[in-house]
Amino acid sequence: MIQELRKGKKRRGCFGCGCTGPLLIIALIIAAIWIFGDDTPQQPTYTTIDLDNPFEASGIPTEGYNPNDTWSIYWYLCGSDLESKWGCASTDIQELMAVKLPDNVQVVIELGGAETWKSNLGSNKYNTRYLYDSTGMHKIGEISRANMGSAKTLEAFLKFCNNEYPADHKAIIMWNHGGGSVAGAIFDELYGFDSLSLDEIKAALSAVHSPSKQNPPYEMIGFDACLMATVDTANALSGFTRWMVASEDLEPGIGWDYTGAMQALANNPGMNGAQWGKEICDSFEKACIAEKQASTITLSVVNIMRIEELSKAYDDVGAEALLHACTDTRFFNDFGRIAKSAQSFGGNNFWDGYTNMVDLGDLIVKSGSLLPDYGSSLIGALKDCVVYKVNGPLRSSTSGLSCYYNFNSDSNDFRKFANLQGGRPFRWYFDYKISGDLNKEGRTYVQTLASQYSSYSNQVIAPEEIALPDADSLEDFPVKITDDGYAVLNLGPKIAERLSGVYCVIAFYDEAEDELVYLGRDNDLYGDWDKGEFTDNFQGYWGSIDGHVVYMELDTASDKYQVYTVPVLLNGEQYSLRVSYTYATEEYFILGALQGIDENGKADKFLRQLEVGDVLEPLFYTMSMDEGNDDILEYSYGRIVYSNQTRFEEDMLEDGRYVYIFEMVDTMNNSYYSEAVVIDIEDGEIYLYE
Repeated sequence: MIQELRKGKKRRGCFGCGCTGPLLIIALIIAAIWIFGDDTPQQPTYTTIDLDNPFEASGIPTEGYNPNDTWSIYWYLCGSDLESKWGCASTDIQELMAVKLPDNVQVVIELGGAETWKSNLGSNKYNTRYLYDSTGMHKIGEISRANMGSAKTLEAFLKFCNNEYPADHKAIIMWNHGGGSVAGAIFDELYGFDSLSLDEIKAALSAVHSPSKQNPPYEMIGFDACLMATVDTANALSGFTRWMVASEDLEPGIGWDYTGAMQALANNPGMNGAQWGKEICDSFEKACIAEKQASTITLSVVNIMRIEELSKAYDDVGAEALLHACTDTRFFNDFGRIAKSAQSFGGNNFWDGYTNMVDLGDLIVKSGSLLPDYGSSLIGALKDCVVYKVNGPLRSSTSGLSCYYNFNSDSNDFRKFANLQGGRPFRWYFDYKISGDLNKEGRTYVQTLASQYSSYSNQVIAPEEIALPDADSLEDFPVKITDDGYAVLNLGPKIAERLSGVYCVIAFYDEAEDELVYLGRDNDLYGDWDKGEFTDNFQGYWGSIDGHVVYMELDTASDKYQVYTVPVLLNGEQYSLRVSYTYATEEYFILGALQGIDENGKADKFLRQLEVGDVLEPLFYTMSMDEGNDDILEYSYGRIVYSNQTRFEEDMLEDGRYVYIFEMVDTMNNSYYSEAVVIDIEDGEIYLYE
């Protein structure tokens, strides 16, 4: 039992990391089958690709069009809960109507997909079409209510627009939620938040146009939606547009600034799609700064005419990774640690859900010597594709396009990705990683692939089943306490090489109730992967809001900043606070509140800003210490009324007894737990017990 302790060892100071920053906190330990996707605590020792500025955009082409050319913008506007809750669609239409358009620019709009509308423009009984031109806003039709998350509805709208409102230059704007490569975009509230997958978007475009690399039908296709600046989205649009404008990460609720974007086109209809895309990015960034929502923004202009070259480089890197893994399955762990340290999007964690999207450039640059043959070529191709981008200070390591990485080993999510990828290398890489082996088809594919790459052409590749650690040997793995009071997990190199991460779990022991209150999962420890030795760095401090200790989960980590998820009840509704920490200023800042990713893959576009008078109730979890009772109970504790003086800080934990456990995670995201170490905090002093 917890009370039966040997004499404790008093901790004699910090390891001397020189950092007063965050404790890189936490996620939930509920059961080994629960999967987490935050950053690993130990940075790999591999070198990174040595480029002066790997994510610098290649630049906007200067050649434009005749200013007298005509433009038609086809705005596919699915209001969804963004409209019914917040009126975001109506607000953006009002932004458009603030612009006086010239005679050669027009906007065709289809509205639908919302249960209620804050203005009289939309309806939940039918889809409505409007024309906005130099003479103002005109209602041009009502059609039967149709699911805007259906390819047929998009197809019908595009056929109507092309037939009735052709132009020299055409653009499509898709407005709604987004969910990345797997979930797609345009979630219709009236149809169970059904969405358009990338395959459905491509099918709708193909039904209206024949793709042409030399002369695509659209000058620009943009997504005023979250998470859609992916290499898979770009591939789906190949042959249909010259340029794509989209965001890698979540967009703030204000979305694009349609006054700024459309005024720029009205002033200069001679712009090309990339030049207009730059204006969209710049006006978006300016509006987000004005609303104090710019910290995590991303928006990029992508040259779809160059996507084939990037796709080839992406496949080459995928082949290199797959063939390395088939030669030595330890590669999965090495690459996995890097993926978890790269910039990911949408909140890849238990509380916010998993988009499984990671920045393509950051992933490859950090991979360094793991991918020596093709990594640099991919970065070069990526720079050629991304011609312009804006990003907030907490997204400084973004390259402009993201890619899929399966963090949570969700086979359903992977199957949707596999349908997009077909027989391409990363499809088989994740199949191997998730299943632990390759089937006959996969092995045949690998052998064929090896013959195409000179480094492997003379080898017979025989993939092995992924060797996982022995669960019985890892459960309750012994932990030793050093003389100076630190907990050490000494796994040895043979076990460590089969793991993708080592973490710690910390909980408060409530003696009166004989239960554990989980503070979460921390990656603030020192790891020597070569030796397989991991040492805690717990100093007794934890995140708090106005002195109330909270549960926190690390979402994003870099050498400049951290972003955390903090689950709370906000005025009685479940939300996750986004909290940033910047090393330069050594300060925390509450960015806002999100409701995360739902079961359809829909990401919450509305980063709600906290207002004076909002009531926050931090959420925690408890587990009884009674043997055989493993039930986890959720409860809220504390009540914080938000004010202009509310601050997020680190506070010393109150005196009491805490439990510290090392968590080991393998290639397939199975978790194993060490022996518990008991920590007493008394008057600011820390004592550890085996």
